[in-house]
Amino acid sequence: MKRYVTVIILVSIMVAIAGYQAAAVPKYKIAWSHYTGWEPWQLANHTGILKKWADKYGIDIELVLVNDYVESINLFTAGSFQGCTMTNMDALTIPASGGVDSTALIVGDFSNGNDGIVMRNGSTVQDLKGREVKLVQLSVSHYLLARALEINDMKEQDMTLINTSDADIAAVFAADPNGAAVTWNPPLMQCRNVKGAELVFDSSKIPGEIIDLMVVRSDAPESLKKALTAAWYETMQLMSSKAKEGKEAIQYMAQFAGGTEAEFRAQLATTKMFYLPAESAEFAKGEQLKKTMDYVRTFCFTHDLYPKGANSKDYVGIRFPDGSVMGDETNVKLRFDSRYMEMAAAGKL
Repeated sequence: MKRYVTVIILVSIMVAIAGYQAAAVPKYKIAWSHYTGWEPWQLANHTGILKKWADKYGIDIELVLVNDYVESINLFTAGSFQGCTMTNMDALTIPASGGVDSTALIVGDFSNGNDGIVMRNGSTVQDLKGREVKLVQLSVSHYLLARALEINDMKEQDMTLINTSDADIAAVFAADPNGAAVTWNPPLMQCRNVKGAELVFDSSKIPGEIIDLMVVRSDAPESLKKALTAAWYETMQLMSSKAKEGKEAIQYMAQFAGGTEAEFRAQLATTKMFYLPAESAEFAKGEQLKKTMDYVRTFCFTHDLYPKGANSKDYVGIRFPDGSVMGDETNVKLRFDSRYMEMAAAGKL
């Protein structure tokens, strides 16, 4: 009887210890939304690559799909997530401007035709005049529209902007015989497939300006930063492989995104993916990024995307990998950090 009781006690202690160890593993939530250049995060999750690297660094990473892009960034800004996929402009105007010290951890790609303006019963940007234009206001779509209008000597006042969720925009566009929308893939592809739709402007006209990132809170632990970076580049290696596994990876992402393999490959063709970490790091350290961010912050200030009280485009400080700061050095809230991409390139993760 004593032996039986002893066994029960030992088992209870072991269960308690196991439960404590499981509870002691830090857990971090990462948000993402549908976009061609971010679908690889789902692939990393599906294949176990993300878990593999999380386990290596002794953490638990929960990847959460948020179907509303802007909402995902708002949730990150509010503290619900430790990391989130977003563009360079949205990183500046939402979390950074909102006071959240944020770091662009991974430069995944830049849009090279993956964002666009599409319309029915029209074939040029000038044909937007007098129309209702659906878009996610104050997002990168707004930026793309402003650049298109500037290039074509037009103003936003020439049309009516209708704020529309990226989750709804394709259906809303398809239902309107005189529809006009500004969006990104995959919704852009869905809009383009609507009968009579014409692509009148896309991001290939402004290459390198719309950059897609994994952004984390700057105070996120090293373990999370390293695990995310390592998982991303292993996934890049998988999806760019010419072997059977690479094709299967593309097929999986296409299916998860709600499209065909051919459609997904077409979207990849208009995305400048940085498959190698060395390429990402080089881009992050390049002078062109500084020029782009100056252009972006100028747009943000002139379009009142900074908080009330911001009296210049210098309101938010932006730190680059070389240590230089653009804007207010006492209010640095957006940081481009190439160190982890360089670690990946050197095989040190």
